[in-house]
Amino acid sequence: MPAPIPRQRAIPAVESGQAPAAFSPGGPPGVEPGDPAGSGSATGAAAPADGAATTHLTLLVIEDDPSGSLSVPEMLDATGKPIRIRSARNLTEAERLLTDDVHCILLDLALPAPGRSPEADDELATLKHVLRLAPRHAVLALTASGDAERGTEAVRVGAQDYLFRDELDARLLSRAIRYAVERKRSDRAERRLTESRLRAQENARLERGLLPTPLLEGSPLRFAARYRPGRSRALLGGDFYDTVRTSDGTVHAMIGDVCGHGPDEAALGVELRIAWRALTFAGLCGDELLSTLQQVLEHERDNDEIFATLCTVDISPDGRRAGLCLAGHPSPLIARPGRPAQLLPYENGGPALGLLPGARWPRQQVELGGAWSLMLYTDGLIEGRIGEGNQRLGQDGMVDMVRRQLAQGLEGEELLRAAVNEVRELNGGELTDDVAVLLLDRMQ
Repeated sequence: MPAPIPRQRAIPAVESGQAPAAFSPGGPPGVEPGDPAGSGSATGAAAPADGAATTHLTLLVIEDDPSGSLSVPEMLDATGKPIRIRSARNLTEAERLLTDDVHCILLDLALPAPGRSPEADDELATLKHVLRLAPRHAVLALTASGDAERGTEAVRVGAQDYLFRDELDARLLSRAIRYAVERKRSDRAERRLTESRLRAQENARLERGLLPTPLLEGSPLRFAARYRPGRSRALLGGDFYDTVRTSDGTVHAMIGDVCGHGPDEAALGVELRIAWRALTFAGLCGDELLSTLQQVLEHERDNDEIFATLCTVDISPDGRRAGLCLAGHPSPLIARPGRPAQLLPYENGGPALGLLPGARWPRQQVELGGAWSLMLYTDGLIEGRIGEGNQRLGQDGMVDMVRRQLAQGLEGEELLRAAVNEVRELNGGELTDDVAVLLLDRMQ
């Protein structure tokens, strides 16, 4: 007998919500009302959705017993409703009867598999065929009396349980059906949970790999960074940053923010960061670099409303001066010995990337001095609330906070950790926006 070819599953009206489930408790076991000999309408091997409310449990019995010795008793489910029974004499007929309202299959292991003789070596070939045909259904294996070894092997292969032919009383079989259906549902839920965890781990590895690795070999500057995405259970958000040292000794630092907080914004932020690094190593700087990044943004964004703010700093090889470009981004904070921390000039900044075609971004020359700490940050650090009202921390509040923390002797990683934690505490809980902060220090 040739193996049946599974057909494309058509979604019945009851599943699509266009018609209510209509099962008749009055029909005889094994025959559906209006469906002679239990022929039914084929919709393919698909099971009902997990947790869906059903009027009856339905059992599909697959066996070919010429002697007629197999007798499936009438059974009741846990609520006292009759369990409906359908019968199939072979796997071709069984495929036709595997409609959405079938919950469990009772398979006679003695039934030969399609295209195989009863003397074939694999005694479980029929079961394996059924499991491939109906991967979402619960399956009970029926074996000869006392053949526990074969039944145990059937469970190992994928059946939910096994029964002996001469023990098929109504109470035992109805309990086995309910157990098999619930075990299958539990197994599927556990498998989905495991798959979800694996996907989360893969996403975490991917996101971790997309975070930047500063390239500062040969530079006397110290680097520290702090990153907190606003999305729950994410490692990567729409904020991005990077720091590299080019062959002439110049240290280039960048921090930016793509509007929005989803995975698409995170992906666009990674693209802009990688583009910035490549363009920086290619020798671009200032307005020329930002104009090229705007072209990248315009080509990669999903719609014209997406924009990104950006701050770039290029520090001279001697570390005493820097060029600053602002594209709609908050100005960095600088702290120097004996002087209060303050913001760098921001009056000559340009618009955010993606807002104005043909925009320009002037490069400002900034004197840093001998020893300094330069902090670049995204607006997630300054837009958190203060207390229960609508007041925001703002840049002035952030400057006061950093001044106080510097007076306490904090620096490097400790300073950034304290700043982000205090902003979170002032907000009264987790920040909803992405936060990225990086710090460059030069010791005199």
